[in-house]
Amino acid sequence: MANSHALFLLLLLLLVDACRPSHQQDQNKISSNDLAALAAVKDSLTDIPGSNFFSTWDFTSPDPCSAFSGITCSLNRVTILTLGTGVSSSRGLAGFLSPSVSNLTELTQLVLYPGLVTGPIPPQLGLLSNLRVLSLTNNRLKGPIPSSLSSLPNLHTLDLSYNQLTGTVPPGLFTGLSQLKVMILASNQLSGELPRIVSAEILHLDLKDNSLTGTLPLRLPSTIRYLSASKNMMWGPLDGLQSLSELGFLDLSMNQFSGPIPSSLLRPPLSSLFLQRNNLSGGVPSSLPSSSLMYGEGSIVDLSHNLLTGELSPVLAAVETLFLNNNRLTGRVPEEYVKNVYGGSTKTLYLQHNYITGFPLEAGLGLPDTVSLCLTYNCMVPSVGFKGCPAASDGEQLSRPESQCVVFNHGRSIP
Repeated sequence: MANSHALFLLLLLLLVDACRPSHQQDQNKISSNDLAALAAVKDSLTDIPGSNFFSTWDFTSPDPCSAFSGITCSLNRVTILTLGTGVSSSRGLAGFLSPSVSNLTELTQLVLYPGLVTGPIPPQLGLLSNLRVLSLTNNRLKGPIPSSLSSLPNLHTLDLSYNQLTGTVPPGLFTGLSQLKVMILASNQLSGELPRIVSAEILHLDLKDNSLTGTLPLRLPSTIRYLSASKNMMWGPLDGLQSLSELGFLDLSMNQFSGPIPSSLLRPPLSSLFLQRNNLSGGVPSSLPSSSLMYGEGSIVDLSHNLLTGELSPVLAAVETLFLNNNRLTGRVPEEYVKNVYGGSTKTLYLQHNYITGFPLEAGLGLPDTVSLCLTYNCMVPSVGFKGCPAASDGEQLSRPESQCVVFNHGRSIP
């Protein structure tokens, strides 16, 4: 009886051991639906000469999850699909993006590296309910942004930048995606207006270099830290920005914004502020929201090429790189600016093409070699501040004609 029991256990162990390789093979076997979707993806795309991304996509392979470059699997399902190598020496892929990608229903990340992929973004991508990252940047994708992307409940990052997309931005991208933190739609051909309210708690929003019109949203999320809408055709006042306490980067340059600069934007935590080439008017705000805060190393403020008037306040004196040129500023430059220029903490100060009447120099002080200071074409004859001017200023007059200065400085002539 004992021998029979021992023989039974031995046979059982042999049976388990014989089954183990088959079990492991099942674990490595990819879902047939996913394999068919990958085949459709490969049929719709091709390596540009010099790229060899698809060289590992051998559909006779017993384990595509391990053999295929660009895919990651979990429990026999494809969860990450990265198309292209992303290597700078590789020219990427050409073709179009197959709607069959949407059959990879467990996909959490879909990344298309730069190349020559054209055609529309498949609306079927809106079916990928687990998708967290969708990055299709720097190709030649055309047509509208599918409104179906607004139904992706887990989407965290959306990057469709540097393509040829047209039409309006679906409003649902700003209001219907509770998990969205990063949206980059820069350098396309998008048009239309932004919604009045952006309710998604976005951290990073980049809309630069499109053809967007209209005004800024009345309400933006207080969570936002990076906002760019430069090189569009937007207009109106800079409303809706006052409560953005987390904002560290703001670029609204090269639009048609008008009205005064809100004093809340001139605060050191917002260390990168670009408002140049608009129609902003009024004076430079005279005080910071908190006297305990100071601009510091790496800070940059560009308010050039606007319609700013009045005398310059000391509020921006500690900015490392400051552009105030091509405005209508008058009066003498506050001593705080002069001190920081000669102390070297201000590296660049452009004040050319204004109506400034004085830059108070301290006798015996030399301008540091690391400083670029430009004071040309103002209502004074500068003894410094003409050698550090941009190349475009070479050969122009050091001072404005006196007739212009008399008008803007209440009858005071050039000193």
